[in-house]
Amino acid sequence: MIEEIHIFGIYMPSALAWAVVALIVTFLLRGVLDRLPLRVLLWQPALLELAAFFVLWWGIARLADAYFPYRLLS
Repeated sequence: MIEEIHIFGIYMPSALAWAVVALIVTFLLRGVLDRLPLRVLLWQPALLELAAFFVLWWGIARLADAYFPYRLLS
């Protein structure tokens, strides 16, 4: 697991970086979800957005661990 990312001389936890990326993708996905009629059928649309955020965060973290070289990021 990549534990730290070095960006412009600052070390930050990789989980924070992946969470920020997942948050941006979730906000972009939110516009698409607003146009779907599925949103009317949901009891709590916020739960769908929260679940999408966590699934994206998990997926981004898994892909980063699998495809990014450790020397590049830590």
